[in-house]
Amino acid sequence: MKKIEAIIRHFKLDDIKSSLSEVGVEGMTITEVKGFGRQKGHTEMYRGNEYAIDFVPKVKVEVVVTEEKLRQVVETIMSKAQTGQMGDGKIFVSDLSEVIRIRTGETGQDAV
Repeated sequence: MKKIEAIIRHFKLDDIKSSLSEVGVEGMTITEVKGFGRQKGHTEMYRGNEYAIDFVPKVKVEVVVTEEKLRQVVETIMSKAQTGQMGDGKIFVSDLSEVIRIRTGETGQDAV
């Protein structure tokens, strides 16, 4: 099993959600996050004063998939999240040693 964490722009969430459903992803977790990468935040004007915004708001999408679906899901996220601009985000893939469904006690792929 693999866990995919994608940090994306807010306005790309609906496209990614519907596209992942089309490729068979049955569940996901969405978290509003803040952070910065190479863009190092930005500045905004408010009532004539300039303010530094160190952390940029983003959305983190977490999905658990089988090894077989990994490439397809990563490519789907990349194609839907990409604008070609700095700040499109990142995708992290990690191994899961165990997955357990709390309600039934199912483990592994059955738990997903």
